[in-house]
Amino acid sequence: MPVLSRSSGHRPRPDTRTDAPAKRRARRSPAGLAAAAALLAGALLPIAFQPSAQAVAAPNGGDVIANLFEWNWNSVAAECTNVLGPKGYGAVQVAPPADSIKLSGAHPWWEVYQPVSYGLNSRMGTEAQFKAMVTACHNAGVKVYADAVINHTAGVNQTSTSSYGGATFNPVGYSYANIPYSSADFHGSPPCPNSNLGINDWNNVTQVQECQLLSLSDLNTESDYVRGKIAGYLNSMVDAGVDGFRVDAAKHVAQADMANILSRLHSTVWGARPYVYQEIFPGSSGQLAPAAFEGNGSVLEFTYAYKLKDQFNGSIANLKTFGASWGLEPSDKSAVMVTNHDLERDRTTLTYNDGSKYQLAHIFELAWTYGTPQVYSGFRFANKDDSPPADANGYVTDTNCSNNTWTCTDRDQGIANMVGWHNAARGQSVANWWDNGGNAIAFSRGDKAWVAINNSATAVTQTFTTGLAAGTYCNVIHGDVTAAGTCTGGTVTVDATGKATTTVPAGDAVALYTQAPPCTADCPTQPPTTQPPTTQPPTTQPPTDGSVSETFNENKSTVVGQNVFVVGSVAALGTWAPASAVPLSSANYPTWSATVALPANTAFEYKYIVKDAAGNVTWESGANHTANSGSGGTLNDTWNGTSGTTNGQVTVNFSENRTTVLGQNVFVVGSVAALGSWAPASAVPLSSAGYPNWTGSVTLPANTAFEYKYIVKDAAGNVTWESGANRTANSGSAGSLNLTDSWK
Repeated sequence: MPVLSRSSGHRPRPDTRTDAPAKRRARRSPAGLAAAAALLAGALLPIAFQPSAQAVAAPNGGDVIANLFEWNWNSVAAECTNVLGPKGYGAVQVAPPADSIKLSGAHPWWEVYQPVSYGLNSRMGTEAQFKAMVTACHNAGVKVYADAVINHTAGVNQTSTSSYGGATFNPVGYSYANIPYSSADFHGSPPCPNSNLGINDWNNVTQVQECQLLSLSDLNTESDYVRGKIAGYLNSMVDAGVDGFRVDAAKHVAQADMANILSRLHSTVWGARPYVYQEIFPGSSGQLAPAAFEGNGSVLEFTYAYKLKDQFNGSIANLKTFGASWGLEPSDKSAVMVTNHDLERDRTTLTYNDGSKYQLAHIFELAWTYGTPQVYSGFRFANKDDSPPADANGYVTDTNCSNNTWTCTDRDQGIANMVGWHNAARGQSVANWWDNGGNAIAFSRGDKAWVAINNSATAVTQTFTTGLAAGTYCNVIHGDVTAAGTCTGGTVTVDATGKATTTVPAGDAVALYTQAPPCTADCPTQPPTTQPPTTQPPTTQPPTDGSVSETFNENKSTVVGQNVFVVGSVAALGTWAPASAVPLSSANYPTWSATVALPANTAFEYKYIVKDAAGNVTWESGANHTANSGSGGTLNDTWNGTSGTTNGQVTVNFSENRTTVLGQNVFVVGSVAALGSWAPASAVPLSSAGYPNWTGSVTLPANTAFEYKYIVKDAAGNVTWESGANRTANSGSAGSLNLTDSWK
């Protein structure tokens, strides 16, 4: 809702319609109350309207809603075509399609929540663009749900008489010629018991539903005339193809009034009743509690979002019982969310500023069995009353997901791919729950899908019961299944008993499902969370001036049949080929060891892998270990952990403060081989576990001078370098070097 100052001592002007008193009396009549009670009980009048003849593709059957907050119509159309339809989103929620007030100077986001006409030319585009958007989304199999502002018009405290669609109106005089509404069509005092028309008691039904919310002119929805105008507006959208409505400020409309309005709506072009979900902020009881509004449709589940934040900032193992017992509305009446525009700008829920927690909360939302899930994508708020990116006249410009002005969560690979996971799992109960008592959980949805979520700061390696049939599955958090049946990311192998041993890195997840099918022999052997090695095999022969002995010690607990190997970027370590990896001895289990002859004074990278009796390979996650053979030494490591120092080596720890958007990751690159020799493809990936601080370590020879910079890569592989001169440092003589930086 808009954040506005309340009216100061304003009094409504007297009714100018001669039939106003009769209308007021009629709405209180016993017959009217009986009709309202029948409507609330579900005895709606038969609908005689026929679906539009518009030709549309069949809906894709999904139910996940992408909430594209204040995207313009052209951008919504493109997103439906290119992202939402292909990824299986069932619907898109769009901004209110109505002409709204236009303020001078700044154009806050809440302008669109102050309608002045029910015409469809708006801040988001023209009526023709709106209808073209609906058609494009339908052609992609995506339904369209419009945000509907029907409780009020523009604020009586506003003096502007300009709009985006050219409507004629005067908010101070309650005059809206294009609808038309006059002062007779708004609540005054009475029925509002407060002379200033404000809401003083938020538990008082009359005040909440008959007075002005934040000085917004409150429509007299008991009036049959007003009901008809609202229904006509909603039907103009249904006839244009809209499939449902998110009803703004629904708590402030009496349930009987809402029921009457909804009873007048046409069926959608797909022959169904419009889907309705209502904005009902929790906190009130009785007739104002969310449960009291369920007779008219679903409700936005704010409590769900608050509770998710509590658990992801606490212990997600508690989510095993997440549902109605937590104070939520029934699943079939809940439109659930991680956040929305009100909650994000107030920071009362998880937001993109929370890094991996935000992504993991969406993954849980889409994997769990509760409610109709939403994924929120909007512009970034610096202040609560910001405008979305717009031109000088306030018209919203095309969404740009790569310039840090928008957060396009719907495109995040893991979240977007979880929509397909969610669709495959529909109708399947939660099974095979596992947790570690803290911040790591896993569960299946019947035999169709399985997910593991690690919200902790350390990796988790576990043999899980997945419930899936035997096979090798694509981890859809980090990979897509190609048309050829291969996986662009890592895979997980499920054995004949439905078990899989895998590592879930800190702040990450693994998700498998039956429609991300077992892979062909071309699928990669890396685990789902491991990036491919960050260096390519050497193009020249190793130095011939002698070799040195390098001892590798790796601490790794295993199960029977598993053995640990080391593999790396030089020929002596197999040139990244698992088949040529060096086997380690378990004589000092759980420490696995081997001594390898390496070229002297050579920088190299390496990782540890585990092979089981069937030949399945599990890669250690995280960044590659880096070292320099120098004159020989010992490397002491732990699985998924940091490296110890070799003789004459120094560990350099990087920490970079950088705010990013979903899909972006930070790397460090520099003048020495361990930092990629200035090649972005070989840059060292940094961990976001301490977001917005990105951290990582490399090992350099002692007393080595080097230069470095930080870069950002997005999901498409685009590289952004920080500005300014190269940073410089020297590794020093021993121990470790800590470099703490901020993006420039």
